[in-house]
Amino acid sequence: MFFLARPLPKVVLKHLKTIMKKQIQILAIALISIFVISCDDDNDNDNLCCAGTITDIASQQESLTTLVSALQATGLDAALTGDGPYTVLAPTNDAFDAFLASINATSLDDIPVDLLTNVLLNHVIVGDLESNSLSSGYANTQAISDASNTNMSIYINTDNGVNFNGVSNVITADVAATNGVVHVVDAVIGLPSIVTFALADPNFEVLVQALTREDLTQDFVGLLSIPAGSPPSPFTVFAPINSGFVNLLTELGISSLNDIDEPTLSSVLSYHVVVGINQGSVTLSGGSEFTTAQGGSILFNFNDNGAGILTDNNDRTSNIILLDVQANNGIIHAIDTVVLP
Repeated sequence: MFFLARPLPKVVLKHLKTIMKKQIQILAIALISIFVISCDDDNDNDNLCCAGTITDIASQQESLTTLVSALQATGLDAALTGDGPYTVLAPTNDAFDAFLASINATSLDDIPVDLLTNVLLNHVIVGDLESNSLSSGYANTQAISDASNTNMSIYINTDNGVNFNGVSNVITADVAATNGVVHVVDAVIGLPSIVTFALADPNFEVLVQALTREDLTQDFVGLLSIPAGSPPSPFTVFAPINSGFVNLLTELGISSLNDIDEPTLSSVLSYHVVVGINQGSVTLSGGSEFTTAQGGSILFNFNDNGAGILTDNNDRTSNIILLDVQANNGIIHAIDTVVLP
């Protein structure tokens, strides 16, 4: 037996339509919320969300308008829409204001385009480096060194948050893009000198103490800050790590660097610097002998395991434990023992 349905009263139909409309609105809001939450979960930050390429993300943020202007002025805005992946350290507007003030510039227009391009490239690392994958150590940026025409290094310190070259801190991490990741930073990372890395890397703390001792007649900080193209730059520096100085004090039977007289300390420090050359490992061959700023010679060779070693004038040896920290005015090779003239 079949029954014919009676049509619903108009007032009931109107009520049902209202309910359905509200349910559709609620469903739409829920779907949008799911998308946003998913995006936030992927990026682990509350301020920015994934929305296109690196250039797209920067263009959507009011705090990054100066960066966008700089990218557009140099043509790098187009490059950062490429496939990548890239890790971009994005300075805020305030960071650019401080940078411009530090170089006595009033606007980006005061900076030559080629220099501005290189500074921006010093904020670009090839690869997708999220904050949880970073550890203290060196990486290469896309900036090109005046001393070597190769990519420059950048020091990453993760001891307390994430810091780059001792000057710039991550304030918003892991903003995912379709072609990489963006970390917003609080300072522009200028082109590094030898001194930049000595100050940034805690493994060179004792070396910095030695180089800056007040009674030294040689201004080592000033010397190693001279830009490439201005003699005696560039420099090759064989930089002893902290334990190398500790072992030296033991070897000499003294308790402090202050126990070393000024002429001796100046001579020892100068013996670790080679002027007028950026000697990278690619062209470093066994049996190479270098004349140092102190005037004495130092011999490079390979040990039985293929690792680099230095032999000083006293036939003492030092292992090269880190090669090719490339600055804009020279290169650092870290060694585990202080060599003596």
